[in-house]
Amino acid sequence: MSGITLLIEDSKWRSHRGLQARLKTAAEAAAKAAKLKGGFTILLANDKRLRGLNRDFRGKDKPTNVLSFPADGAYRGDIAIAYGVTSKEAKAAKKSFADHAVHLAVHGVLHLAGYDHDVPKDAKIMEPLEVKILARLGIADPYAPTSLKDAPQ
Repeated sequence: MSGITLLIEDSKWRSHRGLQARLKTAAEAAAKAAKLKGGFTILLANDKRLRGLNRDFRGKDKPTNVLSFPADGAYRGDIAIAYGVTSKEAKAAKKSFADHAVHLAVHGVLHLAGYDHDVPKDAKIMEPLEVKILARLGIADPYAPTSLKDAPQ
């Protein structure tokens, strides 16, 4: 039995057939890869909710795609993902909504496990692990250039 709880606060998340199972599978894969033991919750919310959380906990009064709130002990914390931001980002990157949501779930779990990407040294550890987990789930590298304009010069 998984120690992962999915809370669906915004009903738009239910409109994607099979997404809940994919998110749980992805979160389990990320937890296993990061050797994260214990339970956690993933809140599937709207942009307004994420904006409030981002404002209250990070001092940034704007919606964001994913937030993680690590905890110590058997319960490892909470992850919140915004539907609207996820949808906009997926469209902009020409990715499926489900694949992008799965990426954000993996990203959030790695944050619960202590990984970070704020400085390049840390990103060089976290991002390849994300790519490896996503590849196992059949999802392309989210950090790969998506067009010639994005390609390194």
